[in-house]
Amino acid sequence: MAKRVDRGHADLSEVTDLARAAGYEVVASLTQTRDQDPAYHFGEGKADELAALVAREDADVLIIDNEVGPYQTFNIGSKLPEGVEVIDRFTLILDIFGQRAQTRKAQLQVELAELRYELPRAEVKASLAKRDERPGFMGLGEYDESRERDIKSQISRIKDELDAIAETEEKRREQRRESGFDLVALAGYTNAGKSTLLRRLADDLDVEENAERHPDLDSTAESRDQLFTTLGTTTRRANTGKRDVLLTDTVGFISDLPHWLVESFKSTLDSVYHADLVLLVVDASESVEEMREKLVTSHDTLYERNEAPIVTVFNKADRLNDDELRRKREALSALAPNPVCVSGLMGTHIDTLCERVEAELPEWKRERLLLPLSDDAMSLVAWIHDNGHVEREEYDGQQVDIEFEAPPSVVERARSQAAEVERDAAPESVESA
Repeated sequence: MAKRVDRGHADLSEVTDLARAAGYEVVASLTQTRDQDPAYHFGEGKADELAALVAREDADVLIIDNEVGPYQTFNIGSKLPEGVEVIDRFTLILDIFGQRAQTRKAQLQVELAELRYELPRAEVKASLAKRDERPGFMGLGEYDESRERDIKSQISRIKDELDAIAETEEKRREQRRESGFDLVALAGYTNAGKSTLLRRLADDLDVEENAERHPDLDSTAESRDQLFTTLGTTTRRANTGKRDVLLTDTVGFISDLPHWLVESFKSTLDSVYHADLVLLVVDASESVEEMREKLVTSHDTLYERNEAPIVTVFNKADRLNDDELRRKREALSALAPNPVCVSGLMGTHIDTLCERVEAELPEWKRERLLLPLSDDAMSLVAWIHDNGHVEREEYDGQQVDIEFEAPPSVVERARSQAAEVERDAAPESVESA
């Protein structure tokens, strides 16, 4: 594998993890610090060195941890042994996404990203075909003059289907809010431990009890030490205290993603952008520099569309002592003010996180209702118990006095139903008098 940077040190740790996640064995690497060469991306001398390294290691694939233009891909490929495939950073990421996509939405998003990646390359294939320079060489694909039209048509079709899915999911979010649920999203860099944290917070029994009410709830996210284990979204009911919380785990962020790739996964990220609260999860066992870079990446991804308050969670805190944690909190205070330090794996300080979630969620309204005793009144009381937090409930033989806290939508609905209960009870009261 290879990487070029304009300045500084070329770090290959992330692309190594990506390559392994895609199923590749890394046999050798090469880096260069210099401005990008328009013809070869690397300098031509370095491209020759790279070709010699590929030949010496008898490699089947060359992975370049940069976005490499189609002409540059062709030029580099012309120096390599025949049959060696050139994969740039984003082709590698799409390869992983394609392997992990299980749901219809995830598959559509991967297909959309692949088509957006291929579209500008269609013009290059046309140019190479006109010059008779083997446009199929090095993964560019054989040129078909109708291919560009086909790509645009497929992009339009997929966007329409994803828009329909997004509309359905937005209605579902509103229905959940109307039912008294707060929506909390887990966000953060890939492999930060979001899925493990979800498993720790998930209240599986409550989910099963509500299966008919929320048939779309997926099984708890799988936890692996692997990038992009979670590609779609996984939603579970979480037990944080008095609030009814639905917690959603999403695809992990990654650095240097182009706009077209982030945009392709907008439907998945909507669960983060439109949550009531975002838990931004960071791997606290990494260095301060790595944590800072990943926090910046995460904030950049959330910046334009996020509507909710953000609580930073330093996960994997069991791997550090108190002094190390304190040092990292101080060093990153500008990006992560007042973070919650937990271990999703060990369950350490999960209670503190739950308290913080309840404190940061939108404030509930307090309400008191006096209801004439009736079957309808008791049904309303039961509904309030299911959708709010009852602080006092008293009976005097003829009426029930109930005081509770709940989301504004639940309070409004309770008031409306209480008015109906009183109207229905009024004729009976007059008749008995």
